[in-house]
Amino acid sequence: MNQHIHCIVSDCYYYASGNKCTANEILVATDNFGAVQPDQVDATMAKQYNPQPAGSCMETCCKTYVAKGSNKITADKVTKMS
Repeated sequence: MNQHIHCIVSDCYYYASGNKCTANEILVATDNFGAVQPDQVDATMAKQYNPQPAGSCMETCCKTYVAKGSNKITADKVTKMS
């Protein structure tokens, strides 16, 4: 599958010029799910969670965000701030 993920979060590790996301995988979740999960939850863990309805796009979030220049190692071996 050839996907193009667009991103406008400029301080994310995966952000590239042209508003592109360079992550191999992303995890998009509901805001309710994202609000209670630690930063360690990421795309590599997606298969262990059950799908949830969002209701609207305003109730979703990306759990693949990694701050540029951060220093914490995550499940996908990219550093992330806590």
